[in-house]
Amino acid sequence: MDPALEDLFEAARAAQERAYSPYSHYPVGAAVRTASGEIFSGCNVENAAFPLGTCAEAGALAAMVHGGARTATEILVVTNGTTPGTPCGACRQRIREFAGPETLIHSTTVDGNMVTMTMQQLLPMSFGPEDLEPR
Repeated sequence: MDPALEDLFEAARAAQERAYSPYSHYPVGAAVRTASGEIFSGCNVENAAFPLGTCAEAGALAAMVHGGARTATEILVVTNGTTPGTPCGACRQRIREFAGPETLIHSTTVDGNMVTMTMQQLLPMSFGPEDLEPR
C-alpha cells in the first residue's frame, strides 16, 4: 500500500471495526481526507427495517460536514473479502456532492487489494451542485 494512504487506511479500518452489520455481516469503514488534510471516518450501521441503514461513506461525509469541511480530496473505503467493494450508487452521488471529477476514491480490502478511481470514473456524466447554480 502507498505510504501516503496509510493514515486513511488506518482511519477506515478503525471505523470498520465499529461497524454494526448484524444482517449483512459485511462491515465497511470509510475515511475522507479534506483539503486541509483533516481525516473523518464512518462505518456502516444497519437496521432491521431495510433500507434504513447508513453506509460508511455517508457516515464519513456527515462527520466531515459536522467538522466544518465541505471538500473531500481523497476517500478510502475498506471491506473484508478478496475483492474491494466500491461505493454503492447512492454513496457515489453523496460523494459527488463534496468531490470534484479528479478526486481519488480508493476501494480496498483489509488485506490491501485496492482499486483506485477518480470521481469521474466512478460516476461518469454526474450531476453535482454546480448544475443547480443560477446561470
